[in-house]
Formats: sequence, C-alpha cells, structure tokens
Amino acid sequence: MINVTDATLQPASQIVRLLKGLVSRITLVSSLVWTSPAVAADLSQLPPGLQARVDLAARACAEFNDGQFDIAWGAVERVDLDGDLQRDWVLNESGFACSSAASLYCGTGGCVSHFLVEEEVHSLLNQGWTVTDFGRQRVVVADIHGSNCDGINPTPCVTASVWDAEAKTWRSSAGDSE
Repeated sequence: MINVTDATLQPASQIVRLLKGLVSRITLVSSLVWTSPAVAADLSQLPPGLQARVDLAARACAEFNDGQFDIAWGAVERVDLDGDLQRDWVLNESGFACSSAASLYCGTGGCVSHFLVEEEVHSLLNQGWTVTDFGRQRVVVADIHGSNCDGINPTPCVTASVWDAEAKTWRSSAGDSE
C-alpha cells in the first residue's frame, strides 16, 4: 500500500529530474553560443571607397589601446538609393565595434552611414534611415540629431535627400515652414 507521503513525493521528484535536465540543456546550448567566435561581415566585395572607411575605422581602433576591430553582418547593405533599379551600397558604422572603446564609432548624435552611388561616397550622421518612393523620386529619409532642427538631441528631426545623377550629389532642403 502507498501512503500519502510517497504519492506526493513521486511527482515532485519527477519535476526536479525534468528541471535538472532542462537546466543542463540550457547550459549546454548557451555555452555553445557564447563561446563560438563572432562572425564578421564578408568585406571581399566592398567597393574601394567604402573599404577605405573600414580601414580607417580599424586603424583608429588599433591605435586606441590596441583594440580589436569587428564589423557585424548588418553593417553593409545593398539597396537602390537613386531609383535606377540597381542596388547601391551603404556602410553603417552602427555595425562597427572596437574592443577597447565602446563608443568609438557612435555617440548621442547617432552613427555615420556612408552611401555609395555611382562611385561617390557621401556620409551622414544619423540615428536611423530608410528609403522610400515619393512620386518619381527615390528618397533617403534619415532621423538626425535634434540640433539640426534648432533643438537638442531628443528634438524630432529628419532630413530627406534625393540623388542628383547629373551633378553626382545628394539634394535636400531645410524647407522652412511658416
């Protein structure tokens, strides 16, 4: 005959055994994730104008307490910036990291993004950007520091730019409102 104590302890011991197994599996998986080397972006196809920016960033990191430079996968993007149906290049310094300096590439104003169109590299300090179609124009809209809008950092502020293929430059205006 089974007494009350035996009946209540059996399910508890099964639960403890299951929890131990779960904890050991979580520990195993997390050790594999945290001890595996970080995977950097493949920079072999990066155009020279952007590769120069990466080299400069890596050199700055190395010169700061012998830091180790790393670049994340999302740092390099291919997107049609000018509406010609060809993918252009964007290099986002938000994907840069230096082991000896946490804020070497980004600050309260954001991070620099380098936009390459027709072999021309133009850089913009921003807190995020997107590309959208507006009429017949392909527009890069960027969230920028509030000081550009007569405010401080948290002041909402954006810029919108279109590529002028003839002049090989970005065009935008403050567009003062009344």
